[in-house]
Parts: sequence; structure tokens; C-alpha cells
Amino acid sequence: MQLMLERIEKQVGAQTHLYPMDLALQPGAVTVLLGATQAGKTTLMRLMAGLDTPSKGIVRVDGKDVTGMPVRQRNVAMVYQQFINYPSMKVFDNIASPLRLRNESGVEARVKELAEKLHIAQFLQRLPSELSGGQQQRVALARALAKRAPLMLLDEPLVNLDYKLREELREELSQLFATGDSTVVYATTEPTEALLLGGYTAVMDAGELLQYGPTAEVFHRPQSIRVARAFSDPPMNLIEGEAMSLGVQLPAGVQVSVPLPSTGSRKLTLGVRASALRETRRDGDVALPGKVELAEISGSDTFVHVDTPVGELVAQLTGVHYFDLGASLTLYLHPTQVYVFDDLGRLLLAPSRAAQPAAGVR
Repeated sequence: MQLMLERIEKQVGAQTHLYPMDLALQPGAVTVLLGATQAGKTTLMRLMAGLDTPSKGIVRVDGKDVTGMPVRQRNVAMVYQQFINYPSMKVFDNIASPLRLRNESGVEARVKELAEKLHIAQFLQRLPSELSGGQQQRVALARALAKRAPLMLLDEPLVNLDYKLREELREELSQLFATGDSTVVYATTEPTEALLLGGYTAVMDAGELLQYGPTAEVFHRPQSIRVARAFSDPPMNLIEGEAMSLGVQLPAGVQVSVPLPSTGSRKLTLGVRASALRETRRDGDVALPGKVELAEISGSDTFVHVDTPVGELVAQLTGVHYFDLGASLTLYLHPTQVYVFDDLGRLLLAPSRAAQPAAGVR
């Protein structure tokens, strides 16, 4: 399916929920809608599904204008944050329902296959009310996958699951999407989830579409500070500076030598991902001495907040580390790993792929 949105926007009363935007989804691929809560992701998905009609603009499917066509006349599968199942049907029958509507053969094998991959095979003979919320959400996911609709819309489908199961299902879903023919739209607030799913990413903020393209490209070359903030976890460190002949001068006289393109902007912002800051020195590094304000252990990484002469920075250190509050700690940064934005927040310089720390995509 080729889904195209042409200058669509959505207003409700005096409020603008979506500003004018164009978006052409890649057929048969996964597109991640990435943005914070109230970025406009759910509103956009409802327009794609036909649950709502845009205030202006056109929705096209395979070149046909379907703007006013209701959802019941479209072949769409959608899963919301809050699961929706048939309460009187057992889990097996919930998953099998779209297959039976199409009189498909091999219903039992397909249901069991999906149930195994979504870890609900042992619940097939139970009613949804006998399951936990996370289990019911997986039933809704299985039914949507069984439908094999040409357009599948998933609105933060894993948000109600525990951390370990989310990690497992992300991998399973990636494989299921890769072997299917559906055009998939997957909404999330988590940059890590976008990186794991790959495909394409549309970054949204406050009702605006900021950037759309291959996930790796959007991550490595965010077109603006707004995109960089949305596509970094933890948020990208941003340091105000000024242009100089050999690069960027930061507060306290700290200089970072980078090949700046010609620009009329004197005020610049230096962007540094937390994973680019280290506690060991390499040749050519810029030293940023400071004191530890907070250290958080998350999984196999430690996030350290350090008060430095250029401001508070967050470093993502691999492994479990313990720091005393107020302890001295020098962070090191190599100039090849920085981003530079102009006074309007537009990208001027990004690290080469080879210079960036591993981020889950290449």
C-alpha cells in the first residue's frame, strides 16, 4: 500500500492539533512516529485510519483520494495503547476472527504461530477477562497481525508491558514486520524503540512533522535541535557557544576545533550525545573537568550528571560505575563526535558515521 498525506492539518475548535504536513510512507516498510506525549502521533494515525477527517488536505491510498472514506470501508488494522478484545470470545477465537472472516485455511496453525511468538500460547482457551493487561494487549496485537491488512497502525502497543517483555517483543515484532507485506506505522515516545525497529522514522513535536527519512539517517543527521532533542535518550547535551576561526568557543574559554561551514551565524550550539562523553582520554580530546551531581545505573549503563565549566552534562558510561556525590570527574570529548547548530537551531555539522558511538543502527 502507498499511503500519501498531502498538506493535511487538523484543528479542533481554536486548537491546532496538526500543522500542515506532507508525508508519503514507504510501501511495505515500517515507519516509526517518534515524539513526546501530545506530539500529534495518535491524531495523525486516526487520520491515516479514517477514524477522523483532516480539517484540510488529502489522504491518498495507492493514488486514490480516500479522505472522506470511513474506517469500515478501509482494510486497516489498528492497535491502541489500551487493548480492545472481544470479551465473550476466548483468546484463540479473538486471534482467529479476522482469518475466519476471510475464510482462510490453516487458521489453527496461524493462530498458534502468532501466539507462540507473542508468548500467549498457554492462554488460548481463556477469556480476555482472565488475563492481565499486558497479556490482553498481546492478544490484540496477535489479532491485528493475523488480519494481514495492507496498513497496520500500532499506537504505542508495548507501553503497558514490563521492561523485559517489551525488549523481547520488539525483536519479535521486527521479524514479523520484515516477513509481512503490510505498511506498518508504529508510534512511540522512545528513541531506543525507533532505533530497534529501524525502517523509517518521522519525528514529531507539538503537532509538527520535523523530519522524515531512514531511521539511521534521521538519528545520525538530525536537521534541527528539535529533532536532536526528540531523537536522543538521554537528551542530547546542548552547549551555547560562538563561532571562531578554528571552530566553536564554549563558556570558560573551552575551544572545540571543528571544520565549520561558512555561515553568517556567530551564535552556535554544540550538541554532544551522552554516549560520546568518556572518562578516559584519547589523543585530540577536549577535557571537561567537573563534579558529580548524580549517578544513575540503568541496566548495563551508568548515567552520570557532571557540573562542568560549560554547564551540566550527562555522560552515558558503559558498565556499572559508582561515584560519590561531589566527587571530581573529568569528561573527555573528541571534536569529531560533536554536532553544531546555527542560531536558528539548524544543523551545520554532524559527526561522520565512523566517528559516532554505536547506537543500534548503522
